[in-house]
Amino acid sequence: MPESRYRSRSYKRINKKTPGGQNVLRYKKKKPSKHICAECGAVLHGVPRGRPYEIGKLSKTKKRPNRPFGGYLCSKCARDHFKSEARS
Repeated sequence: MPESRYRSRSYKRINKKTPGGQNVLRYKKKKPSKHICAECGAVLHGVPRGRPYEIGKLSKTKKRPNRPFGGYLCSKCARDHFKSEARS
């Protein structure tokens, strides 16, 4: 019987084969959902999915796109924002 904290489905169950040849069940936290654009709700490209301890190991340039509003707005919405700023 697994420990009580592993009984919920917030953990993914993964079958692993050990060096001794046994198949064991490992429990791993699920990945967070994909990041979305604040305006249109589209999935943001260039923003990795991962648990906070995994994201913290990445370099700054791999965490989000290197442009204004990178990781917050999709490229289309950012472009529209820049155009409206220039026109006003």
